[in-house]
Amino acid sequence: MRHWVVLTTALALLAVPPLVILLSRQTVVLADFRGDDLSESGSMVAQLLRGERLTPPPPPPPEVFTTQEVRRLRPEIVTADRKWEQIDADLQQRVLAIYEVMRRQYGYEMVLIEGYRSPERQAELMAGGKATRAGAWQSCHQYGLGVDSAPIRDGKLQWDMNDEWTRRGYYLYGELAEQAGLDWGGNWRSIKDYVHVEMSDRCKAARAIKRAELSQQG
Repeated sequence: MRHWVVLTTALALLAVPPLVILLSRQTVVLADFRGDDLSESGSMVAQLLRGERLTPPPPPPPEVFTTQEVRRLRPEIVTADRKWEQIDADLQQRVLAIYEVMRRQYGYEMVLIEGYRSPERQAELMAGGKATRAGAWQSCHQYGLGVDSAPIRDGKLQWDMNDEWTRRGYYLYGELAEQAGLDWGGNWRSIKDYVHVEMSDRCKAARAIKRAELSQQG
């Protein structure tokens, strides 16, 4: 009998907090919740994707992509393709929704730095050994299913992950990409590509089709 009393008391104590929350209808935030309210961001991403078709923002001045810093740190960007129409329509809308949330909710302006990439350019970049480890037809960029973006501040593209503002921006970008159903290069194990997001499943299917085509040709 004594054990039943102890057990009943323990169960009652465990039930009190949920009952208090239910009756008061208050939102409870766990102590280890990470920073920004990304659940709200996720709702905004979903809402934007359900709404009218989003249109690309006006591009920044061309000189943004040709500064001395860009030529020194990311020279491949100078000749990159930034035409939104070259990007898969579905991916385009997801990325534009991310841009909108980044701007409206967090104050970050995002810029497309590369979309479609030809197989010839892919092979050239791989040979350079810095921008990518993927050969021709191995990157999602070849299929319009991968894009690179960067935050811009004071008219300059931002790359420095040691800078708190920049680091926060890229991690928000990655979180929102996941909420939009995309894969973020910042989560990769072999190489961290913070600027990159892609539609991995569709890209894998496209690569398989291309491999079959190339094997028939060879």
